[in-house]
Amino acid sequence: MAVNPPSSSPTPASPATANAGFAFRQDQFQQMVEDVLALAKRLGASDAGAEVSEGVGLSVSVRKGELENVERNRDKSLGVSVYLGQRRGNASTSDFSPQAVEQTVRAAFDIARFTAEDPAAGLPDAEDIATPDDVARDLQLFHPWAIDAEGAAALALRCEAAATAVSRKITNSDGAGVSAQQSHFWAGNSRGFRGGYASSRHSLSVAPIAGRGRNMQRDAWYSSMRDPAELASAETIGRYAAERALSRLGARRVATATVPVLFESTVAAGLLGSFVQAVSGGSLYRGTSFLLNSLGQAVMADHLDILEEPHQLKGKGSAPFDDEGVRTRARQVVQAGVLQGYFLSSYSARKLGMKTTGHAGGSQNLRLVSRLTRPEHDLPQMLRELGTGLFVTELMGQGVNGVTGDYSRGASGFWVEQGVIAHPVEEVTIAGNLKDMLRHIRAVGSDAYTFGAKTTGSVLVDGMRLAGM
Repeated sequence: MAVNPPSSSPTPASPATANAGFAFRQDQFQQMVEDVLALAKRLGASDAGAEVSEGVGLSVSVRKGELENVERNRDKSLGVSVYLGQRRGNASTSDFSPQAVEQTVRAAFDIARFTAEDPAAGLPDAEDIATPDDVARDLQLFHPWAIDAEGAAALALRCEAAATAVSRKITNSDGAGVSAQQSHFWAGNSRGFRGGYASSRHSLSVAPIAGRGRNMQRDAWYSSMRDPAELASAETIGRYAAERALSRLGARRVATATVPVLFESTVAAGLLGSFVQAVSGGSLYRGTSFLLNSLGQAVMADHLDILEEPHQLKGKGSAPFDDEGVRTRARQVVQAGVLQGYFLSSYSARKLGMKTTGHAGGSQNLRLVSRLTRPEHDLPQMLRELGTGLFVTELMGQGVNGVTGDYSRGASGFWVEQGVIAHPVEEVTIAGNLKDMLRHIRAVGSDAYTFGAKTTGSVLVDGMRLAGM
């Protein structure tokens, strides 16, 4: 059966994507998916799914006042899944020619023929699939940035110049960069799902270096948004990055002790990420989670809630449906410290004897909140709440054991005495167990920061082991 994919030559985009530089229109992607599904059916597939996507972008970096790199990316992909009962085959291609597309569908079909049956394999159940109304939900995720290499370089240079202008102690730079990325996709399956949308993500960053010789410190700051109009100014990013680097000068180690640790909001999202991994389907059905069988159990301090809002406008984790076409829903993941729900795809849900939660592709705009937090609980107040202990602003290494929950990370930040920063700290290790750490979160600040699709204020954890001198 012939397939009719979009031409490989550029064609006019729809009005919604006209400024994105896409080579293909959404209606072309729609036809490609229909052709792929029709071919899979003709070959004898019991079910099939397909997704076609395209991404374009520009990345520019500068260093020490000079242009360093200009990179343009353009990629496209077609992924095909074919089912023969409970046997699944998957194949992909970046070649949209009719011959390559047909070969890809046949390859997926052949793989399914020789794959062992898996009782959990299959498309989502019909009742879970996003409806046309779900698909049509506009979450304002697409804001193309019509910036060229010259304009991006000028913006990055402004950012770096703002950093170096803060102090003569800013002696070097790891550079500044601008990234403008946009993509679109369309997906469908043989159970009736059809949907897709365009999205964008843009950023501006800088990494200044303070001091000289052995007394040198580096820090960085950035702004990342779907809408370029909402990026922080180059001058604001540069100044703040420089201030962070300067504040680290004179860092030293501290004595080994057991102390409370305050995680800056910028790094506290990592605790939330470790929690999500522990209660996600893959870790649960493989038995590699420290939170096995925790549904309905207390997993955090009783003043904590975790909220999920997949339909937040312009949210970095927003989506009207997940990677399988399952509708997404707002929910409370943790309520008063008690786990209310896992993060499951259709496959992992079947492995666990449960229902999908619409999380093929991960979590969607999580927010950690404390019922004790008040507007006045900003960072200075959180330092006072810490009293004497370690304020962590950077973590290093991958020392998190998802099976046992054991946690050991290199850290730097500031030693705090009686609620006041005493001096910067480096070359220390903080350790504990995530199961205990989550239960011993004493406070969450009002200084909320969004890192990717996770939002939290600074997080104060009692009783962590600090390995220093």
